Amino acid sequence: MQGLPVQVDKECTAPAMPLRRAGKWLLDSGIQEPSGGVARYRLNAENRTLPISTEITGYAVSALAYLAQVTSDDAYSQAARRGADFLIDQAWNKQLETFPFECAPGAPAYFFDCGIIIRGLLAVHRLTGDVRYLDVATRAGRSMARDFLTPTAIHPVISLPDRQPWPYEKRWSREPGCFLLKSSLAWLNLFRATGERQFETWWEQALQQSLASWDSFLPGTGERLKIMDRLHAHCYFLEALLAVPERPECAETLRLGIAKTSYYLRDIAPNFARSDVYAQLLRVRLHADALGCAPLDRSAAREEAAAIASFQYDSGDPHLDGGYAFGRRGADWLPFVNPVSTSFCLQALEQWRQYEAGQFEANLDALI
Repeated sequence: MQGLPVQVDKECTAPAMPLRRAGKWLLDSGIQEPSGGVARYRLNAENRTLPISTEITGYAVSALAYLAQVTSDDAYSQAARRGADFLIDQAWNKQLETFPFECAPGAPAYFFDCGIIIRGLLAVHRLTGDVRYLDVATRAGRSMARDFLTPTAIHPVISLPDRQPWPYEKRWSREPGCFLLKSSLAWLNLFRATGERQFETWWEQALQQSLASWDSFLPGTGERLKIMDRLHAHCYFLEALLAVPERPECAETLRLGIAKTSYYLRDIAPNFARSDVYAQLLRVRLHADALGCAPLDRSAAREEAAAIASFQYDSGDPHLDGGYAFGRRGADWLPFVNPVSTSFCLQALEQWRQYEAGQFEANLDALI
């Protein structure tokens, strides 16, 4: 029988053991295939998963490395390594030094995917000390600048093998935007891992481009429900700003961005809500507070934590139980369970638990 996400009162925190239940879903639901690759999501009604996604595998290995860190369970370390091995052995194109979209012949490459994959590889490198992951991540970071970065913008998509930018389209994932700063974090991470100054220069360039354009990103569309999808992307920008909290402009932008996201989320959620937006916003709130950028609105954070908990599946079906639903349209749950939503939600609720216990510390390296 298909399970439904659990229902909780909005004043409650998460249900019991959400972290371990979500972790078990990542390990045992079949969302990670024997190759180590992770499927984009599971279609509940059809009882099947979509094909492996390289970007989603990058997210998943970051989540598994995080789970290994907070639980000391070696099963997560092994699963993280399997995912990272898939990325460097099967997804990585040695000749082009990039990660083509979904390993498909003739596929393009996405800037965003490459950055998320690099951050996943670096997470597993920190976990295991295996230099293979750092080596591929470093080469991929250089090729990201070569292939996508220009003096005025970052191209979101390029064709392969000629590395020509795809024409921009009027949708957030197909045109330059502040959301790309999340993947640009890969350059800052690589600078700190390798000491190569060029990575820091590329990060600074991306940061300045994003700060110059961020305020026009929301609402960004006249179609009200589509703003929820843009909130997801906008939160990527806020997450990346957490890396430079000491800069007054970035701290102020974080404060304004949190307020703006919170407003639109609460306005649109009765009609369309995404679990990942709740989770991303809560993580940003907690980090911004810990870093001294924006005092935590405890009431809003508590409400967001309760909303996140409501998206977790409670089911006798191991393909569902513990995973998090992507979202809800009105009263209807969208019929798929999503590894990225699950990763964001498990981390947000664990960090909220730590905060309430007086144990939370900001850790941008661990941010999935």
